[in-house]
Amino acid sequence: MSTTAAPRPMTPEEKKVIFASSLGTVFEWYDFYLYGSLAAIIAKQFFSGLDAGSAFIFALLAFAAGFIVRPFGAIFFGRLGDMIGRKYTFLVTILIMGLSTFIVGILPTYASIGVAAPIILIILRLLQGLALGGEYGGAATYVAEHAPHGKRGAYTAWIQTTATLGLFLSLLVILGTRTALGEAAFSDWGWRIPFIVSIALLAISVWIRLSMNESPAFQKMKAEGKTSKAPLTESFGQWKNLKIVILALVGLTAGQAVVWYSGQFYALFFMTQALKVDNATANLMVAASLLIGTPFFIVFGALSDKIGRKPIIMAGCLLAVLTYFPVFGALTKAANPDLAAAQAKNQVIIAADPAECSFQFNPTGTVKFTSSCDIAKQVLAGASVSYENAAAPAGTPASIKIGEVVIPSYASKGLPADEAKKKDAEFKKAVADTLKAAGYPSKADPAKMNKLLVIVILTYLVILVTMVYGPIAAMLVEMFPTRIRYTSMSLPYHIGNGWFGGLLPTTAFAIVAQTGNMYNGLWYPIIIAGMTFVIGTLFIKETKDVDIYAKD
Repeated sequence: MSTTAAPRPMTPEEKKVIFASSLGTVFEWYDFYLYGSLAAIIAKQFFSGLDAGSAFIFALLAFAAGFIVRPFGAIFFGRLGDMIGRKYTFLVTILIMGLSTFIVGILPTYASIGVAAPIILIILRLLQGLALGGEYGGAATYVAEHAPHGKRGAYTAWIQTTATLGLFLSLLVILGTRTALGEAAFSDWGWRIPFIVSIALLAISVWIRLSMNESPAFQKMKAEGKTSKAPLTESFGQWKNLKIVILALVGLTAGQAVVWYSGQFYALFFMTQALKVDNATANLMVAASLLIGTPFFIVFGALSDKIGRKPIIMAGCLLAVLTYFPVFGALTKAANPDLAAAQAKNQVIIAADPAECSFQFNPTGTVKFTSSCDIAKQVLAGASVSYENAAAPAGTPASIKIGEVVIPSYASKGLPADEAKKKDAEFKKAVADTLKAAGYPSKADPAKMNKLLVIVILTYLVILVTMVYGPIAAMLVEMFPTRIRYTSMSLPYHIGNGWFGGLLPTTAFAIVAQTGNMYNGLWYPIIIAGMTFVIGTLFIKETKDVDIYAKD
């Protein structure tokens, strides 16, 4: 237990530390999200040597590369932070992130320099991911080590708001530029402006960070000659610390990450893809929920100083496990009531021989399905219709049952091109007509949408995000000794958020594509959050009263 004095008011220096750390992290997330928001345009500019479908997939893979390398950035910059200090490592990460983003804005396209363009782009994305891997741990450690005892949860919670604020800032700049220039000019050259203006954000952030002092905990440790000479070996080569790193990953950050990505990204994807809500409406409703929900990062961070970090994080994971299925069901009824009614009244079932059904995940659209099962599934997937699977006797052609109407599928293998094309058109028309007659809408009707209820549901999902994410920075800092804190806390955070969280949309989409049921993608976050709840409850110790100055 700590002997530190009771909580006191925030000093001007502490306010500056929180502001500078949060501002810099907002800018880093701004840089990171720009690429994701402009992936479709980037695909045309840098991957134009490929067909449109493959170009978009490669652009998304380049975006994913930034997530995948984050743990390596955590290791590299975490080691530097524990050896030379928080302040200068913290400065290096934002310089790499900001310059990489600026260079994307002036990078020649595929049309100008050929294959060198996408290669350089991917290298820049990798550098962004590496820098972000070092940034978060630095920001969280720096703020926590400046915070007075009893206020670490409240102080570090400001860092937790930065991903949401960075996303807002990137969307705001993109929207403003798009509106000012018009769509044609924006797609041609205007998309570069949001990347280029980031140099101004970088300059402000570097100027502020240069004026900041090293963290008191690191200064104390350095003065006593206790800095680590080999933080990687101490962090991961000694079982007593490696055990805590592994527990932090599976008992905290993995569950936190899937709840975070479900509430801020998958919900949007679900509305636009499964519920057929138009992009503009879906984005506005998600933005409204984020505006309402974001202050709760601070609320739960401060609350964790009083009742503990662990109960709040575990409660968030448990609520996700228990409520995701009913909440997403309610979201369907609120956003697209016609679809919910049609699903309840006229269930869609594919009856097929399992032996002729292939794995349905086909992101590039290049796989040509020829069996009657695959063709039936592809047609329903193309119409965003959720369905159940039923096994049919071996050798039986697949069929689609919509309510009481059964539509036989066909196999295209061996058919002449003209006949296959004719059968495809007839089959699609029969399915579309039957779906329409059964009440399945082609898109969500804005007039029937309960927008207020949708925003309430989305806000609930965001509040779950704030429960698991608000207190976690303080908890991770408190779990590790000062000498290896930056290294040790960064790795589980970025494996959890970069891999478990960052790959959630792809994994959930693959599950939905394979099973046909639009809710089955939720099993991924539910299972991971459930794992974290069980392991965290049993094995993670509460940390709010730890004296981080004593842990050296």
